[in-house]
Amino acid sequence: MRRRIAIFALIVQSILFLIHFFLYATWTFFWDEARSQGHLTLQLTIAVLSVSFVSASLLGIRYFNSLVRIYYTISAVWLGFVNFGFMAACACWIFYGGLRIFGFHADRRLLAGTFLGLVMLATLYGIVNASWIRVKKITVKLPNLPESWRGRVVAQVSDLHLGHIQNLAFIRRIVASLKRLGPDAVFITGDLFDGVAADVDRLSKPWAETAAPLGTYFITGNHEEFSDRTKYLDALRRYGVRILDNEKIIVDGLQLVGVHDRDSASTERFRSLLKRAAVDRERASVLLVHEPRHLSVTEEAGISLQLSGHTHRGQFFPFTRIVSGIYKQYAYGLQTFGRLTVYTTCGTGTWGPPMRVGTNPEIVLIRFE
Repeated sequence: MRRRIAIFALIVQSILFLIHFFLYATWTFFWDEARSQGHLTLQLTIAVLSVSFVSASLLGIRYFNSLVRIYYTISAVWLGFVNFGFMAACACWIFYGGLRIFGFHADRRLLAGTFLGLVMLATLYGIVNASWIRVKKITVKLPNLPESWRGRVVAQVSDLHLGHIQNLAFIRRIVASLKRLGPDAVFITGDLFDGVAADVDRLSKPWAETAAPLGTYFITGNHEEFSDRTKYLDALRRYGVRILDNEKIIVDGLQLVGVHDRDSASTERFRSLLKRAAVDRERASVLLVHEPRHLSVTEEAGISLQLSGHTHRGQFFPFTRIVSGIYKQYAYGLQTFGRLTVYTTCGTGTWGPPMRVGTNPEIVLIRFE
């Protein structure tokens, strides 16, 4: 496991070195003062920033304190800035080259200043937008739904990534929103925790204040599987959250199935667990599983509705396009797969840069009919 982490960190760091070198080369070309004033300072600053996110992530795995949280937050914001900065730098060269080709004068400083301003605006907007949690309301019609469930509303929250950036204040805010919205039940579809060092008990305690009459239910996401998931499950149990441990339960006549992320990765294991759950095809059922994959297996098992997260809908460009390429129409929203209904939420929190551009964080209210 450590070897895999080391290789992954090395690959990511190499990519970040190249991107930062490209940004440095672009800035020094388009902003001449950097050549004569503060040249060494700029080089050192870029060098330090280029290793900030990887080093902060490695520290964050082992330590949880104010200094690490501040460092991690700064490095994550910088990573988002670099994402937009890289696209802006590419645009600078394209515009500059196009103007020169067609014989126009290209004011390099004007180009650099304009695109830098756009990057700063995108970064600021992304941070503000990520902190503004919307309430998304959808209606789902399920065949053979118990009469007791008609008109009932459940809340789905997912991908909060509690850790160094989203912490106690964030989870308290989410729980307060859920109390105000008053759903009949709450479904948490994984990545409640970020998988880094954290005070898991303290971050789980606010769930004791939820007042959903039919309960709060949880399955793990991939981030809870970075290490032994037991610490998360035990903490949530202490505060009244029901863990769906690869099993089916009956909630006032509705079949509710939950499969942890690691156990849903393999098609055969996922099929075996759903078969063991013995879903009654003549009655409505809901499956909680973190990632919207193996939909054919879910439909084959006779599940009525699958609720998932994981994708974040990409959070911001270009990852929005990458995620859509991987998951197609199931990257976000209410879709069907044969007789199966699927809802994939874009999540309530963020991973990495605390930014969203082109996507919105959400709490989903699902009304059953």
